[in-house]
Amino acid sequence: MSAYQPVTPEIISALQAAVGADAVTTAQAELELHSKDQSHHHAHLADVLVYPTTAEHVSSVLRLAHEHLIPVTAWGVGTGLEGSAIPVYGGISISFEKMNQIVQVYADDFQVTVQPGIGHKDLNAILARQGLFFAPDPGANATVGGMLANNAAGIRTVKYGASKDNVLKMQVALADGTLINVGSRSVKQSSGYDLLHLFVGSEGTLGIITEATLKLVPVPSLMSAVVAAFESVDAAVEAVVAVRGSGLDPAALELIDAAHCRMLRMTENVDLSDHPTLFMEFHAAHESTLRSGLDAVKEICEELGAISFRATTDPAERRQLWHARHHSYEIMVRSHPGYQFFIMDVAVPISAYPALIGYVEHLKQETGIVAYMIGHAGDGNIHVEFPFADQDEYERCMVMNGLIVEKALELGGTSTGEHGVGLGKARYMAKEHGGALDVMRAIKQTLDPKGILNPGKIFIG
Repeated sequence: MSAYQPVTPEIISALQAAVGADAVTTAQAELELHSKDQSHHHAHLADVLVYPTTAEHVSSVLRLAHEHLIPVTAWGVGTGLEGSAIPVYGGISISFEKMNQIVQVYADDFQVTVQPGIGHKDLNAILARQGLFFAPDPGANATVGGMLANNAAGIRTVKYGASKDNVLKMQVALADGTLINVGSRSVKQSSGYDLLHLFVGSEGTLGIITEATLKLVPVPSLMSAVVAAFESVDAAVEAVVAVRGSGLDPAALELIDAAHCRMLRMTENVDLSDHPTLFMEFHAAHESTLRSGLDAVKEICEELGAISFRATTDPAERRQLWHARHHSYEIMVRSHPGYQFFIMDVAVPISAYPALIGYVEHLKQETGIVAYMIGHAGDGNIHVEFPFADQDEYERCMVMNGLIVEKALELGGTSTGEHGVGLGKARYMAKEHGGALDVMRAIKQTLDPKGILNPGKIFIG
């Protein structure tokens, strides 16, 4: 990548002319804040940071970068877990912090158009006034642009789908600054190539999202949280498969290992025992529908050996439960002072989930390495979290990561269910995709012939 050109004072002056002097900075503190996401990957400083407020600003920055062969990396809020937003070749980092507005709500169509920098939790707080919400929920207050670029998913994927299933239209800035619209506000679309979903999940390597129209759903009239504990991980995973195969429609179905449950109880005062536990949530419009579903899931869990089962429709208790689930990473970090965390994810078909979880348990017992499991079990996704204190422990984590990825691929799954490829999963792309990876490279070459968009991600070499 030695062909990239440096960011000179002349380039900075041109950026200031394009977007305003106050929107361009080379301040060390600002560059450091945008040099690393929440992953274990090393920080890299951009040469200059730009805060656009319009799509035209983004277009101008890309035209300049394209002309002068300068790498460009988009930044949402830094919640990524595979280094996708780290500017590994320096250049220009575009932060969407100031492009955080709702453009228009189409309440009758259950749609909203937003700028990419709005956090999904902030968006839902506003939409709640109209009885609507954007369903994907990765936990952290990730920006909509980052969620779409990474195809983020989260706890509600089992019912509502991932980000790719909840977007209808986007405006995208191409590598040369050209602004295009892909998709349509029409729910049914069969016109031409599906460029919309080409850009979703591309991690800013094909274009940069500047606006998005999202699907919304009504806030459910009734919601119930379920907590079921089991003696073993095997029994809990069996229950996951049984619930999914029963015809029930959980809005969330999470697996939490015993160690996580212990931490949540001790730090968040959540009523949990030190056993592998399933968190579930069910949505319904009628009390009778909700009650019959809860009765069915209770019967399934008890048949499979649940040692405790409780359901609640109390909003405060349900919020406490999911607050604890969403903050489990921060809780784990506080519980391991002086450690860093290697966090990986894979996903497999639901029928292969027991084999995957059993394999991770076997590796833990065989190696003695400390690892925690927490995952969106309802859609076959697991996160394995490894604390490490030094380089030797980091290398052991890397080995474990590789073994788990290989097992997931062997089981017909994927190297990453929702974290994206970024830096960490690029080494597995050839094995997972075979000849299709060459097609991806060809698309990259067509849309970004100079290779300026988020270089170093997805592809090796």
